[in-house]
Amino acid sequence: MPAVPPQHAEGPYRIALVCLGNICRSPMAHVVLEGRLADAGLAERVEVASSGTGGWHVGNPMDPRAAATLTAAGFDASRHRARQYDATWPEAYDLVLVMDEANLADVGGRTDRVGMFRDFDPVDPGGAVPDPYYGGDDGFEEVLAMVERTSDEIVTALGAALENRTSDGADGGRA
Repeated sequence: MPAVPPQHAEGPYRIALVCLGNICRSPMAHVVLEGRLADAGLAERVEVASSGTGGWHVGNPMDPRAAATLTAAGFDASRHRARQYDATWPEAYDLVLVMDEANLADVGGRTDRVGMFRDFDPVDPGGAVPDPYYGGDDGFEEVLAMVERTSDEIVTALGAALENRTSDGADGGRA
């Protein structure tokens, strides 16, 4: 499992998740990752955002099929509103994770703070999260399974990094 890059600003560790339109993959990952962080007691220490490289859906809720898949799995998909990726995010966020190679190219390529969401996937590291938009409900189920197992690994990596930060005194003793 890869390590998360060190935090580069005060406050919570900041993660941005990016796909094409911010109505399917990245909002599903956003909702699941926030839930997993809350379950791990890290919600106050990690901030998650999501966006799309295209602006077609800005302000809209997530795709109804994505929302239904999340809701059926016990997640709250109601708060999401699509937004567009901003080129300043690699400086503003500690980690930017994209859903596929096209998204990676759109955000300027891999760096020490920009990578693929599935770099953390314990089953198929580095692969793309397929876009379920033009398919059926089973594509959303497949994405949810990838997102859940990958989010678990991201939370594990963040927990270790934040624990090291606290034990090193980088948080000034905050837990």
